[in-house]
Amino acid sequence: MVLFALMIAMLLAMLDNMIVGTAMPTIVGELGGLEHLSWVVTAYTLATAASTPIWGKLGDMYGRKGVFLTSIVLFLIGSALSGMAQDMGQLIGFRAVQGLGAGGLMVGVMAIIGDLIPPRERGKYQGMMAGVMAVAMIGGPLVGGTITDHLGWRWSFYINLPLGAIALIMVTAVLHLPKKRSQTRIDYVGAALLTIGITSLVLITTWGGTEYDWLSGQIIGLGILGVVALVAFVLVERKVSEPVLPLHIFRNGNFSLVTLIGFLVGFVMFGSMTFLPLFQQTVQGASATNSGLLLLPMLLAMMVVSLFAGRVTTQTGKYKIFVVVGGACITVGLALLSLMDTDTTRFTSGVYMAVLGAGMGFLMQTTMLIAQNSVEMKDMGVGSSSATLFRTIGGSFGVAIFGAIFTNQVQSTMVERIGKAGEKMTSGGAQMDPKGLAKLPPMIRDAYDHAVATGTHHVFLWGAAVSIIGFAAAWFLKEVPLRGGPAKPAESLEGGDAPVDRVAVAETV
Repeated sequence: MVLFALMIAMLLAMLDNMIVGTAMPTIVGELGGLEHLSWVVTAYTLATAASTPIWGKLGDMYGRKGVFLTSIVLFLIGSALSGMAQDMGQLIGFRAVQGLGAGGLMVGVMAIIGDLIPPRERGKYQGMMAGVMAVAMIGGPLVGGTITDHLGWRWSFYINLPLGAIALIMVTAVLHLPKKRSQTRIDYVGAALLTIGITSLVLITTWGGTEYDWLSGQIIGLGILGVVALVAFVLVERKVSEPVLPLHIFRNGNFSLVTLIGFLVGFVMFGSMTFLPLFQQTVQGASATNSGLLLLPMLLAMMVVSLFAGRVTTQTGKYKIFVVVGGACITVGLALLSLMDTDTTRFTSGVYMAVLGAGMGFLMQTTMLIAQNSVEMKDMGVGSSSATLFRTIGGSFGVAIFGAIFTNQVQSTMVERIGKAGEKMTSGGAQMDPKGLAKLPPMIRDAYDHAVATGTHHVFLWGAAVSIIGFAAAWFLKEVPLRGGPAKPAESLEGGDAPVDRVAVAETV
């Protein structure tokens, strides 16, 4: 029952991303222009990244249940406000509030599961997590598309409210954890410095080459601010008694490698989930509802592979092979998606997406499993939040960088094909939603289709290049035994060098 309640809360966070992602072209078309596409996502992911380590540390210090419930409430407030937004500025701000709550949702679920279930046994329950992902990723685009087509995009945010109410009631009723009370103050200085550093770097990737030149004073200033903030953050974390992100956890080689891999997974995953619906609705002529259904090959492949990897990990304790194969599949899948153009059929793009989904299925839960197995139980919260943080930062960087690449390619292609008229259509807040595109003259519509296809080609090509780094990093992971594996009483009692299971000893006493 506890796990079921946690899965509902996890569904709450994941469903929102899927629903909003499908509705994004319509939202941007009504409230602003194409250049705002990445900001609606970036504001959410930035707030999630900044708050994730704080939520994890608060859970370690004061107990997970109260902190977890608070994050749910904050997420619901942000959802309600986002649905009432009247312009793009308001929507971006309210999405940031929603992102603050989302940071606590995901890390709360992962940390609580990490407390309750040892890593070796977690593969049995990976099917539940994969099932939640499948419901969110398959049902989310479908629900989001249906809501957008029939009720309007605002209901893509309001739909969170009844689901959130169920999550609050269930978690309150069935989750019983010991209360904690720490006298140590949380590291707010470190959290502020980390937030400034992350925000500066993401703004560089968002504005560089689009809003400002790469060598402009604004971009150089942001770069200096980001570097100074991150250096100061490291110095602060080395001195405070309770750092918001303890640096000692990165001394573990597996933890450092798996956070790098998680960063890259977030980088390519957020990018693909943002730009695939745009390609499908614009180039392939799908409605918002159908674009959700067209993502099924990727999402089903992710679910099936995640189930398989979880079962094998529980039975054998082996996991490195899944990270290696997952990195290879993601690289190949992105390379295949970069081949799409205006003539690509839905079947062909579905096959490409299935390859990418298989790679995500191998990596999504396995990377978190390795991260939690690499830290001590007392650091479960910060370990889970750090892994989540780097995946979120990767997503933020991915959307920002891919957004800049996509926008530049669309604008340059439109100018190349139809001159200055093309530049006016894709800059300055021009509204280019799918319904408006259907009314364009055939020549202009054809030019825009080619522009979007060119933009997505470059996005996925760069994504494939980045994912090669993750594939290479996977080979350096060490197959460290998972905690909670089969006990060997004879060796534990008679062998002087056998490791002692301190948790089991404490429970026996």
